Amino acid sequence: MKEIITVIKEQFEHMGMIFRMSRYEDKADYQSHYLGLAWQILNPAIQVGIYYLVFGIGFRQGQDVGKVPFIVWLLIGITAWFYINKSILGASNSIYKQIGLVSKMKFPVSILPSVNIVSNLSSYFPMIIIVIVTALSFGIMPTIYWLQYIYYFVCMITFLFAFGLLNATITVLIRDYHIFLQSIIRLLFYISGAIVNVENRNLPEIAVKILKLNPLYYIIDGFRDTFLSREWFFEKATYTLIFWGVVLALLILGSHLHMKFRAKFVDYI
Repeated sequence: MKEIITVIKEQFEHMGMIFRMSRYEDKADYQSHYLGLAWQILNPAIQVGIYYLVFGIGFRQGQDVGKVPFIVWLLIGITAWFYINKSILGASNSIYKQIGLVSKMKFPVSILPSVNIVSNLSSYFPMIIIVIVTALSFGIMPTIYWLQYIYYFVCMITFLFAFGLLNATITVLIRDYHIFLQSIIRLLFYISGAIVNVENRNLPEIAVKILKLNPLYYIIDGFRDTFLSREWFFEKATYTLIFWGVVLALLILGSHLHMKFRAKFVDYI
């Protein structure tokens, strides 16, 4: 528990540094592009269009998901997925990528996954605005359920930090892990409910329940519960407890490994 407190304390003590570094990272990634930061919106928007054409028009022939237009259902899930996917892979490589900085100065290494997670918010929030505008254009009005967006956003950030800290540490120790993680993320894309409604795939009930144990499914489905005004998070108490149990386990393991090996990161690389 002491290791968790130390890691979390570092995040709050260096919050200003996290935001400054995230802004620098945004500019550095797109400084050589003519459209610059606009690509943070254009790239996911183009991908959404492709997925809609393939899965919405192609496979589903424009059919709704229940009473919800497929484009709205898709946008809610895919927006969360783009952010989660980019943050998981970016956070996992964050320490290795900045090892030069780590080796030259006394530096709170545990904030590097947070820097990447915060940096990706610059493309996530504009996409959320697009989600809201699209939902409103199809007659989906805000309700009191929309207030729980804050809860699921906290769930997402907390999970990404816990998982990111663990992945970043393992990536330094075992470089092949990052490539392995990329393959796992591709699989999770199809079983986390981002573009496929697992409840309508004629799967056995036990299989659906197992898929719902996935923390990413909990987050993505939670955002749909929010914007589509379906149910409160406390109405699925079992899955909520499982989700936070997984997050706590990841945070304990990630904090322990990070504190144990971070003094030797440079030696491992």
